[in-house]
Amino acid sequence: MLKRDFWYDLPKELIAQEPACPRDAARLMVLNQKDDSIQHRIFRDLPEYLEPGDLLVVNNSKVLPARIVGVKQPTGAVCELLLLRQVKGDQWECLAKPGKRMQPGTKVSFGDGSLTAIVDETLEDGNKFVTFYYDTETLYEKLDEFGKMPLPPYITKQLEDQSQYQTVYAKELGSAAAPTAGLHFTPELMDTIRAKGVNITEVTLHVGLGTFRPVQEDEISDHKMHSEWYSVSEETAKLIHDTKAAGHQVIAVGTTSCRTLEAVAAKYSEIRACSGNTDIFLYPGVKFNCIDGLITNFHLPESTLIMLVSALYGYEKTMAAYKVAVQERYRFFSFGDAMFIRGGNDPEDKK
Repeated sequence: MLKRDFWYDLPKELIAQEPACPRDAARLMVLNQKDDSIQHRIFRDLPEYLEPGDLLVVNNSKVLPARIVGVKQPTGAVCELLLLRQVKGDQWECLAKPGKRMQPGTKVSFGDGSLTAIVDETLEDGNKFVTFYYDTETLYEKLDEFGKMPLPPYITKQLEDQSQYQTVYAKELGSAAAPTAGLHFTPELMDTIRAKGVNITEVTLHVGLGTFRPVQEDEISDHKMHSEWYSVSEETAKLIHDTKAAGHQVIAVGTTSCRTLEAVAAKYSEIRACSGNTDIFLYPGVKFNCIDGLITNFHLPESTLIMLVSALYGYEKTMAAYKVAVQERYRFFSFGDAMFIRGGNDPEDKK
């Protein structure tokens, strides 16, 4: 398939600039694989579509306030670093602006000068290896003090509250972007879901900025996916096994949870406790081996994420659903509305 097959026209005003308030007031498009029906609901209605014994799998990764603006020493020129991943110790791979002026040896000071950075190396793709120096126990304390959330470029409005870009269950620091399908959950909604007899379990996948990297190749199978670190616990592996054995549905909350589970299932032919890096690319024609349903947002045209949705739901049906979403004025992308694909891999659906 070609990249252009996944293009759709989106009016700019449908790109959400802030989250719904309250979170679970976002709209929810429910797509049923059994009869191809489309229903338009509110996210807080989600429990109506879940059965006792079903399992929601959420990504508990927490976004680093990883965008820091400082001044170059001794010139005072303003520059910016975006921390992407920890290399070792206090050395991180970073995006740097302006990159050409931040050559190896450059020193940058942040805030009151209690956080400094020295550029060690420029990589082939222009990213930098940078070592940080600080007066607190951990670098994370300084990021909390001086850092901003690394919002996607299509969000131009500044956040009033940094927690708006975190899920309510975020706990494992390490993401450069939020697992946005989870932004719709409130503690009260999760309590309602559990009260219905639906289980909720966690995996960790640290989202890299590669998730926003556009597909460059015309033939999508030529695209090389970015690699991201994941972890699945013993408890989660057992819950998934027990859910499947009892004939209930495993529903991934977000493409990151989906990619974690499908990467493990593809590697081991089962879900087991493990951790590692995955660059799995799910696109039409690739088989799903674990999840039965998916809760996700509406993704960018020609992105690997809309390709993932098409792999699960079917290409024609996915593009038709996106067309309906535009017509119905759904809100798109990170702070936008959600869709729930029901019965994605249920054996009953295949009969």
